[in-house]
Amino acid sequence: QVQLVESGGGLVQPGGSARLSCKASISQFSIYEMAWYRQAPGLEREPVATISHWGSTEYPDFVKGRFTISRDNAKNTVSLQMNSLKPEDTAVYYCKAQHSFMTHWGQGTQVTVSS
Repeated sequence: QVQLVESGGGLVQPGGSARLSCKASISQFSIYEMAWYRQAPGLEREPVATISHWGSTEYPDFVKGRFTISRDNAKNTVSLQMNSLKPEDTAVYYCKAQHSFMTHWGQGTQVTVSS
């Protein structure tokens, strides 16, 4: 059974940093496109970073230059380094794995940016 387990959330001050990790129990992890999404209360879930199986990355403008996604195929993990955090970054952050028609989600980890 596929499992994605996120960790690293918590309370962060504005301007601070946080690093999220997602451990995937997936065979052939390296062929999956991995992504981080977030969902704030009352809003739709939105992508914040994507990394292809060959390491190409994509970011929406609102996190570009602040967030960095990376993957370690040897450890079946994907990470999200978040810098210069803003209160509007407050959300539940989800890890997603996708390959062809297969999509898997983690349970999410809360990130709260507040003083």
